[in-house]
Amino acid sequence: MRSVTYSMSVSLDGYIVGPDGDFNWGAPAPDVFRFWIDDIRQVGVHLMGRRLYETMLYWETAEQETSLDEAEREWVALWNPLPKVVFSTTLSSVQGAARLASGSLAEEIERLRAEPGEGEIAIGGATLAAQAADLDLIDEYRAMVYPVLVGGGIPFFPRTERRVDLELVETRTFSSQVVYLRHRVARETVRGTES
Repeated sequence: MRSVTYSMSVSLDGYIVGPDGDFNWGAPAPDVFRFWIDDIRQVGVHLMGRRLYETMLYWETAEQETSLDEAEREWVALWNPLPKVVFSTTLSSVQGAARLASGSLAEEIERLRAEPGEGEIAIGGATLAAQAADLDLIDEYRAMVYPVLVGGGIPFFPRTERRVDLELVETRTFSSQVVYLRHRVARETVRGTES
């Protein structure tokens, strides 16, 4: 079954954007950007909310810019054709390889898991990820932790009173002092099989 992953850049104090909406502190250094390029190769479909979709629209036309470096052109070549599902109550249309969600988050994930296909089901955006976490649909949390305290904003993790046990899968420290943490949700074992 295809796994559902939640990956985003996060400040050391746990926010994806600061209180003023700024996330420039999360601009990736070249080695981190290379990591994201390699990571997106494992994704079969990307789920996102309206805000992240609008932020990522930049890449739809970025290839027309002559100032893109080789890594940015590689990202565009991977990102633009990647199927995307956008969850929004305000958008009436989307561009490129994106489509508006036709069902609830749980219904879309169930449908995508049942379809033939490879690659992870990636979730981007803290609000959408919080909904998926509340429904216990996330299999892995992947945080690219930046050495900055922003003091508030939109949290990476949902602020619910629910415990979720995690198993460390991978860590990696980059030359820019950014640390990648990958954790799998520890599911209870029932009769010798994972539930």
